[in-house]
Amino acid sequence: MKDFSRRGFLAGGAAAGGAMALTGAGTAGAAETGAAGCLPAPPATDVGPDDPRYAELNARGYNGRFSGRPESIRLVHRADHVVAAVNDALRTGRRIVVRSGGHCFENFVDDPAVQVVVDVSEMKSIGYDPAHRAFAIESGATLGDVYRTLYLGWGVTVPAGACPSVGVGGHFAGGGYGGLSRHHGLVADHLHGVEVVVADRRGRARTVLATRDPDDPHHDLWWAHTGGGGGNFGIVTRYLMRSPGARGGDPTSLLPRPPATIRSVTIGWSWADMTESAFVRILRNHGVWHEKESGTDSRYAPLSSWFILNHRATGRFTLVANVDGSLPHGKKLLDEYVAAVTADTGVRHDTEESTALWMKSTLTVDPYAGGRYPFKSKAGLLRTAWTEAQIRTLHRYLTQGGDDHQASAVYLSTLGGRINTVPASATAIPHRDCLFSATYETSWWPGVSGDAQLAWVRDLYRDVYADTGGVPVPDAANGGAYINYPDADLTDPRWNKSQVPWHTLYYRDNYPRLQRVKARWDPANVFSHAMSVRPPGR
Repeated sequence: MKDFSRRGFLAGGAAAGGAMALTGAGTAGAAETGAAGCLPAPPATDVGPDDPRYAELNARGYNGRFSGRPESIRLVHRADHVVAAVNDALRTGRRIVVRSGGHCFENFVDDPAVQVVVDVSEMKSIGYDPAHRAFAIESGATLGDVYRTLYLGWGVTVPAGACPSVGVGGHFAGGGYGGLSRHHGLVADHLHGVEVVVADRRGRARTVLATRDPDDPHHDLWWAHTGGGGGNFGIVTRYLMRSPGARGGDPTSLLPRPPATIRSVTIGWSWADMTESAFVRILRNHGVWHEKESGTDSRYAPLSSWFILNHRATGRFTLVANVDGSLPHGKKLLDEYVAAVTADTGVRHDTEESTALWMKSTLTVDPYAGGRYPFKSKAGLLRTAWTEAQIRTLHRYLTQGGDDHQASAVYLSTLGGRINTVPASATAIPHRDCLFSATYETSWWPGVSGDAQLAWVRDLYRDVYADTGGVPVPDAANGGAYINYPDADLTDPRWNKSQVPWHTLYYRDNYPRLQRVKARWDPANVFSHAMSVRPPGR
């Protein structure tokens, strides 16, 4: 129930903003107030604890486990507002962070040590920039804003996550994946440029535009935003999106086109009917099938699936699979998939088929539409399917405890396909050899201690990865971890007994290069949090 980019077969949407053009490559001057014909943006506003808007803005963080009380929340509307906010923080020596959608798993923003929060949520303009022949998307836009505006305006999209209210600011910088990624790759693969407010060694902020062009003197800053994660190098104000290889100036041809409809099948099992051996068989069937059919040459390449392994307290668990609804053989693909997963299990299952318009389905459900529930999420990337021993561990934890675990679950999303056709060093996100993304999480009611739930998810994770020190150390079976699902436990030797540093799990061999980018663009380590890229030597 947290970062549902892992539930990313469809996608989500909300409102849209007007178009804005970027300045040329290199260091940019003050951003324009808006596109021609648009009214000027409101002034930047410092919102303090005595302002009635403060509580609203300070409660935007989704994870109810964390809370902060910054001296100021700077509500910004333009890139030059961000520059001014950073300069002010540098002048006064205050710790500054940025918030986009507010869906961070950890306390990178909601931290008592943070003194200034730059809130970019009102910077949500989306439009076509003819100067760069790319789509300009401001960092405060949500995925829902992006899906709706790109699709209705030009019939295109980006292969991002499923939760409409997630902000693009951190999602894009972390690499970004969703249900269209097996066919179109990661969001990072379509990033043409990024506009970032950075701080130099003399304590002065400026706006820089970095692009995919290898001859761009700021190319390394672009590369760092193709999976390096949010809050590391500066404050992103805008992304430029254009698929690699796209030619010409017709915006309808510069990004992927989503399917008009999505055909889905949901397979459900009752925990009341389930035996441990049947559970093992179902997950082994699923895992082995995906190991065989993960390549771009597979006839099942258009199929994405998501296993929702709810705790026994919920009564049942499900598997959802989707294909492009226009495929003439789409129903046959799904029928064959159901047969493969359910073969020789000895337990009953039910199936439900449906077809929905793509945009309608992306805008319908938002798992984030709720209160600030406290939660803990842990994740790992898999190069191969879970072993039988790991599946038995999952069964043990998913069947222990009572109603206090109704919001405890394990999610398994499929990767592979076009994601894995890009070299690991081409983008900052190195996970180009993984087949699955697994997420282990729990949440509880506000006011409840959560001790039992925290112990459950931490112990489950430790035991699933018992052979590698309690964490998914990259090896033949594990791919490490995904930075958009940050887990501060991986920095703690009480939970990470592998002696492999957390940054190796998230960035693998790309971390030294990220550190060099950090040294160049944030030499004073102005932009930092509990799991930010460290300057060399730290």
